[in-house]
Amino acid sequence: MRGDRARGVHAWDRSLLLWDVYFAVAWAATQTMLLGADHPVWPVRAVAAGLLVPLVPWYVAVGRRLLGEDPPNERRARSYLAVAMVFFLPAAVLAGETRILAFALIPQCFMTLRMRAALITVTVINVVPVAGWALLWRPGAEDLLVNTLSALVTLVFSAVVGGWIIRIIEQSLERAELIAELEASRHEISRLSAAHGALAERERLAREIHDTLAQGFTSLLMLVQAVEAELDTDPAQARRHLALMDETARRNLTEARALVAGGAPADLAGSSLPDALERLAARHSAALAVTGPVRALPAGVEVVALRACQEALTNVRKHAGSSANAEVHVGYTDGTLTVCVRDDGHGFDPPSATGGYGLAGLRARAAEVGGTAVVRSAPGDGTTVTVRLPVPAAVASVLRSETP
Repeated sequence: MRGDRARGVHAWDRSLLLWDVYFAVAWAATQTMLLGADHPVWPVRAVAAGLLVPLVPWYVAVGRRLLGEDPPNERRARSYLAVAMVFFLPAAVLAGETRILAFALIPQCFMTLRMRAALITVTVINVVPVAGWALLWRPGAEDLLVNTLSALVTLVFSAVVGGWIIRIIEQSLERAELIAELEASRHEISRLSAAHGALAERERLAREIHDTLAQGFTSLLMLVQAVEAELDTDPAQARRHLALMDETARRNLTEARALVAGGAPADLAGSSLPDALERLAARHSAALAVTGPVRALPAGVEVVALRACQEALTNVRKHAGSSANAEVHVGYTDGTLTVCVRDDGHGFDPPSATGGYGLAGLRARAAEVGGTAVVRSAPGDGTTVTVRLPVPAAVASVLRSETP
């Protein structure tokens, strides 16, 4: 029932049977009073009663269907009420008791017509029977006054209650339209959210593949080229490079499995961040320095720090030149973890480095955990990549309490 109200379903839509019962009771009461009256004469009352009989099948066939529509078809409603009045008005002119049935017809006017049309129809239903009855039977002044006042009271009451009914209908329709718009907006937001989630996941996978598998394959290609050049001139060095290729391929396979399983990077599995960075720096022949109290940090922060160091050292090997030296500095403080990678290679102009995915992915990773990534470089002056990542307050408080 609460769901019906949320969708703007009218009260009479849920209780159409009650309107059927109401119409039946009003019709039966009218016929009973009409047939049991003393005036007018029996043949006239029989004619009036006969005129009311077709109203029952007409209501069943057309009227109740109109009451159940949302909104009702006003053209068909006018036709329905016009036919109903063709039978009702003559009967109401012939016998005053017939006017009781107006209490069943008047609500239907307000439920199926707009305000102006409903008021006109209700006025006809209340005024015409009294006026016709007065002209036909020439009643006394007292009877005429009573019937006229009764018609006026019924008309005013009908206008007040009918206006209230129409306002409820309009509010219900407006609410239904608003809820339909909200549901459409909710579906659109859900669709956009799913699309954004898919895009974010695709972006994450792209960064992971770039920082792990792509870099590993790049290393394998470089080692293959080195082995091809050394097979004839330096077999021992070629064998060392083949062993390094085997190690790199195995590490890439481990990274691929971790990526599929959604686990931590292979270098961080079962070890601390400084240990993982030490192995990474050793593979790239870089120096590592760690300052501050070393503590376990949230996995997200440590993964970003490791990937940032991987990306920076890979760029040193690819772009800084074969003779470039690199050093990695990791600083633990109360509220920040800082990873800084410096090299004395060729350098470059950062604003002009718009292609590629590495630096953009590095900045995106840092931003995901609320950190920053800054690249400082100049042609011939080396490169410094500095990543600052915030340490959550709870971890920072542990660091302060455990620092001697």
